[in-house]
Amino acid sequence: MTTNPARLMIASACFLAAQMGFAAQMNFTGTARTEAGETLYVEQHRVTGVCEQGVFRPRQHEVGYQEPGGGREFANKDLNYSKSLIRPAVNFRQPRFDESLVIDYPDDDTLVVNWQTPEGENKSFDVPFSDSVVVDAGFDNFVRRNWPAVLNNEPVAFRFLGPTRGEHYEFVLEAAESSQVTADHVVQIRPTGVILRFLVDPIILGYNARGALTDYYGLTNIRKNNDTNYTAHIQYAVENWPDCELTR
Repeated sequence: MTTNPARLMIASACFLAAQMGFAAQMNFTGTARTEAGETLYVEQHRVTGVCEQGVFRPRQHEVGYQEPGGGREFANKDLNYSKSLIRPAVNFRQPRFDESLVIDYPDDDTLVVNWQTPEGENKSFDVPFSDSVVVDAGFDNFVRRNWPAVLNNEPVAFRFLGPTRGEHYEFVLEAAESSQVTADHVVQIRPTGVILRFLVDPIILGYNARGALTDYYGLTNIRKNNDTNYTAHIQYAVENWPDCELTR
């Protein structure tokens, strides 16, 4: 039997494309509200990445924080997942409080936090980390990475970075029940340390059956004033899906 060279080339190209992935994008909007239902701000998310073996892998994530009603942008965040899906490089700016937070990875086992505080101080932390450490919005990819555990209501231990403290802490991802969040799957991330669990409330997360974040209920990174951040219920709506699955 002879082999058709053209078919062989097409098959090879398809295999190579499947291995390398192809460009994909996801766009979604989050609306942050108080418990009374007052809209605090709106998040505009644009995530670019690739579809690899049928699963979306984010690479860049841009977030614009806007005042209600299509108002001006008052803060923004850029995340880069090129080194790790659960430990992105972070560049967060909140100009109305003269605050910025940058997280980078100069070494394979150390991250650096540079924080300009609302009081005008510049603080820097060198933080050693392991593969169990999750940073910032990397929690979303962490949930999807552990999707079988979510479906089976199995807890997953990890460590979560507290960037303004220059340390990471023991947390657990687990199933939860909530009167505030209604979703196909409701989970929470909470500290497990004896002291911290009395000081830090769990963050409640809702996900739909496709693995997209629908709800976030807890402390946000947006400031109410120099001393306090908003606690809010953020509800997300996807406007553009990537041409592949979010989980597998």
